Amino acid sequence: MFGPSIFSVFRSRWKALWWAAGILMLAYCAVPSPEDTAQQQQGLSPAEVKALQDAFKDVPADSAE
Repeated sequence: MFGPSIFSVFRSRWKALWWAAGILMLAYCAVPSPEDTAQQQQGLSPAEVKALQDAFKDVPADSAE
């Protein structure tokens, strides 16, 4: 497939570490942050998101009555 064979990668510990780091970097770059997905789902502009974050910053956590 793509890149070196799995058997040749794991013959060396360093190659295995580089391979694992590449997989982790791929996963990190592929998954969007929660703020981005929430903003896209709601269709809010960055200014509106900032205003909402500022508004909820002052609300105490235990005031859900």
